Amino acid sequence: MVSYKELGLVNTREMFKKAVAGGYAIPAFNFNNMEQLQAIIMAAAETKSPVILQVSKGARNYANATLLRYMAEGAVAYAKELGWEHPQICLHLDHGDSFELCKNCVDMGFSSVMIDASALPYEENIALSKKVADYAHQYDVTVEAELGVLAGVEDEVSAEESHYTRPEEVIDFATRTGCDSLAISVGTSHGAYKFKPEQCTRDPKTGKLVPPPLAFDVLHEIEKKLPGFPIVLHGSSSVPQEYVDMCNKYGGNLPNAIGIPEEQLREAAKSAVCKINIDSDSRLAMTGAIRKHLAENPSHFDPRQYLKPAREEMKKMYIHKIVNVLGSDGKAE
Repeated sequence: MVSYKELGLVNTREMFKKAVAGGYAIPAFNFNNMEQLQAIIMAAAETKSPVILQVSKGARNYANATLLRYMAEGAVAYAKELGWEHPQICLHLDHGDSFELCKNCVDMGFSSVMIDASALPYEENIALSKKVADYAHQYDVTVEAELGVLAGVEDEVSAEESHYTRPEEVIDFATRTGCDSLAISVGTSHGAYKFKPEQCTRDPKTGKLVPPPLAFDVLHEIEKKLPGFPIVLHGSSSVPQEYVDMCNKYGGNLPNAIGIPEEQLREAAKSAVCKINIDSDSRLAMTGAIRKHLAENPSHFDPRQYLKPAREEMKKMYIHKIVNVLGSDGKAE
């Protein structure tokens, strides 16, 4: 059993409490490798933003669970090395799909876990979410649960259609599960193709796809039912056109990739939404920068030559999200 406190990590309880009261959101950035982790820590340390290092089941299998534990401990030490005296870093399991996986993450030093039983019938979702919360809370690990289904594909998470969270269920669900935060479905979606072209309109000037707006009416109803309760948005990458264009210009093929407009995320961050998940934007920034570098430098074969500009591009993107979208900069001095 490894306690996250021994690694210098924090859970999300105080983070979320301050974010809800302050009208901003905590960035939850997914990572799979060292360069992504370095970029996240550099951005958070530079902006003094609390940050959630998010690891999916697939990323954990890719990176190795034992290595991840030491990477998280190293991230805290690296943040201090960068001049961040009191780093607020959480290590969170994204979309845990079983009690066993969530338990293993708690035992391996995660400070927060998500149990995603949203595809199960309502009572089964409650039962599994409560079982995870009961175990995690013994070790002061915070738990995120999900009510409602997001469409899209990302790692092992896949659903054809979304189902909005029903506001009338949230009080019962949060009370009976004992979860610390609730992921809801209000129109966000997983992956770089969040909406089909037929769901969108086209800007007559640019011809670019314009996605449908988020269901803020559902979000505000949930806020009324659960005043002050931490709400989470998944599938909230903006899929920046500059990175899509960069990938496509240098040999990629990403037709009709589209995300959530940043102005909608800014609005959400000022509400009870205190955690916003971003994964695809990092993938696009990294891949676009690598494609560009290798196209312009065909003789390069040292991974450091193309991973360094990729890391810088991700850092720039993370800082932009922290400062200009989520408003979490300066909240963890």
